[in-house]
Amino acid sequence: MSAPAVGLHEFSVVSNEPAAEGLMRVVLSAPALARELSAGQFVNVAVPGDASQVLRVPLSFSRADGEAGTVEIVYAVVGDGTRRLAAMAAGETSTAVGPCGNPWPLPAGTRRACVVAGGVGITPVVACARMLAGAGVAFDAVVGAQTAGKLWGADVLEGLGAGRVVVTTDDGSAGRAGFTTAALADLLAEGGYDVVYTCGPEVMMAGVARLCREAGVACRVSMERMMGCGFGACNTCNVAMADGTYRSCCKDGPVFDAEEVAW
Repeated sequence: MSAPAVGLHEFSVVSNEPAAEGLMRVVLSAPALARELSAGQFVNVAVPGDASQVLRVPLSFSRADGEAGTVEIVYAVVGDGTRRLAAMAAGETSTAVGPCGNPWPLPAGTRRACVVAGGVGITPVVACARMLAGAGVAFDAVVGAQTAGKLWGADVLEGLGAGRVVVTTDDGSAGRAGFTTAALADLLAEGGYDVVYTCGPEVMMAGVARLCREAGVACRVSMERMMGCGFGACNTCNVAMADGTYRSCCKDGPVFDAEEVAW
């Protein structure tokens, strides 16, 4: 069965509330889009409020509920577009382009996985965990944030059935002090994982990729780039590949095999 074509979808805001310090959780009513999205893909949202801003805002999602017709997005408020999105109230409407990009793969025979999230990278990682739980794949999780106040998603992962959820914070205000890579190294040393899925700061993902390579474990990464169009037309979101070529983050990604990326 071929993947759904990228299309334009109208949506209305169901709710839009703080999730943690600097993070918002918006729920959109977009029935057709919710049915077509797969974990790891993203949507390109038109945020009203400034006619001079013609580019959409690319956002990963944490849940697409086909039955309810809703899409949940946890996003960081970091620029004008996301500030305007944070101001949208329930009932307001706009449009989104999607489903964009390629989803998280689930290799045949996968029995146990680990998901690793840093910062707002938790959003597609939660979607990944839902995919794993739905497929009956056991998984552990590592969730990193700068501080306890900026932490979101650990309890969601627990609720999805994660065997272990290891929280790390830069300042030690929640979980263990330090980086996600140190926590992952401990889990990998115990063995038993078929694949690791990760999203977060690029330096973190590079470290995760290195650890997985050393442990002989497959690794899939969700990259982030500035995306002008979201479907491969503008060539502004190139990702350097290990073979010297470049690939489009929005069309060929955002999910890549970590071994293919030039870190």
